[in-house]
Amino acid sequence: MAENELNEEKRKKLLMTIGLAAKAGKIICGTPLICEGLRQKGKGKPVIVLEGSDTSENTHKRLSDKCAFYETPLIKLPASMSEISAAVGKTSLVAALGIKDTGLADAILSKLD
Repeated sequence: MAENELNEEKRKKLLMTIGLAAKAGKIICGTPLICEGLRQKGKGKPVIVLEGSDTSENTHKRLSDKCAFYETPLIKLPASMSEISAAVGKTSLVAALGIKDTGLADAILSKLD
């Protein structure tokens, strides 16, 4: 199997895991809701924030500043906003996702290695 096919396989598994998190109701979609969720304490706060590969500079700065302030990891995914939107079942573009469950966050991180 070629290296590109393996990378494509890993990317598909990553997007399927993100879709599973969405079906479980353990995600926050969109930059404004993520920024609001980061201010919370407890179960509503994202464990990690995932950002699409094609977000704007303004969105990236807003997310990185908030994540740095609230000490939450920010990960730029190897997937576009449209791919992330399709994975979570949204028709509009989703620039970022907040994962609220540590187990699902670990599963997603394992797919990125």
